[in-house]
Parts: sequence; C-alpha cells; structure tokens
Amino acid sequence: MLCALLPVLAGHLALYLSVRDGWIPGCSPYVEGCVSISRAARHGWGNAVFKALMWPAVVLQAAFWWRTRGWLRDRTGDDARFVGGCGLVAGVFLALYVAFLGSEGEAYQWLRRYGITVYFGGTFLALMAVLRRMARAWRDAAAFPALRLVAAGMLALGVASVVVSATVAEPLARDHWENRLEWQLGLWLTAMFLVFAVAWWREREARPE
Repeated sequence: MLCALLPVLAGHLALYLSVRDGWIPGCSPYVEGCVSISRAARHGWGNAVFKALMWPAVVLQAAFWWRTRGWLRDRTGDDARFVGGCGLVAGVFLALYVAFLGSEGEAYQWLRRYGITVYFGGTFLALMAVLRRMARAWRDAAAFPALRLVAAGMLALGVASVVVSATVAEPLARDHWENRLEWQLGLWLTAMFLVFAVAWWREREARPE
C-alpha cells in the first residue's frame, strides 16, 4: 500500500508546493499537461518534500518486487528470478531519477531522463512477467483480471506516447501531451500496487487462525 501511496503523495504535494511558491503555473496536469512530474518537483520545497517521500518509496518498491518473487514461487513453483531482477533494475533507476532531480548539466539531465524511462519500463516488464507466470499456473487468482487490466492500460499509454512523439510536430503541444500521459501512467502504477495490496490483504485474512 505504501508503494502506491508514497509516490502519489510525493507528486501531488510537490505540485501543490511548486504552484504555491510560484515555480510553476497552477493547472491540472492530467488534463492540460502544463508540467511534467519532474518539473513539478524540481525546485524549492517541492523538490525537498518529493525526495523525502520518494527515498523510502524506492526501497519499498525494490523490496516489494523481491517479495512478489517469493509470492509467485510459493503458488506456481516458478522461481521468478526475472521478476525480482526487473524490479531491482527499476528501483536502481528510480533512485537515479530521485537523486538527480533538480540538478543542472547535460549529464545530470540524461541520468534523470533515462532514470524515469527505465523505471517505468522495468516496472512494466516485471508486471508482465508476473502475469505470464499467473497465466501458466494460476489463472484463477483473484488478482489476475485486475492486473491484466492495469497492464493493458500501461501498454496503451506507452503506445500513445510513441504515437505522440512521432506525429505531433509542434514542440509545446508535444510536451503537453507527453506530460498528460506521464501523470496518467503514474496513476496506473498506483493502481497496480493497490491491486497487489488488496490481494495480499485478502490472502492474509483468509488464512486459518
């Protein structure tokens, strides 16, 4: 649950603080695409609060994927090392993104940009690996349909981002579309962690005393 809630809280608090302190214009990034998550958390108190909340999120998400590996192994017999590996890579690149957010210079910009790209990609691959193992040996799992829906939503946003990059020529309009898609992808990631949280809570409640 904390894997879901900490990043949401970090992003929206950073957005509020940056608007309040005049670093960015007030708007709805989900609809208007006025700012990226990075820009919302780049300066001042927004940056400080974002980093303070995201550092524990980095550790928790890496631990979550390692725990997910064991969860799958116990129920499908598959060691699921790829799940843990993808989750670890995603965690490392999320850490790079958080560390260099707000810094200046071309190298830092590159690390920040590719940090978040590999984080999203690694998380999606880990989710797909979970679904592959569930499809082969555990299709009746209560979480399976919801996780498939989350994966479809993430994939649709990824395809939409590629289409926008290839077809929207005007730089400002392209940036706005990319910003919208980035914030919306964050919501789908939140939904993924929430599905797992509910599934694990129900399993715990169903265990005999």
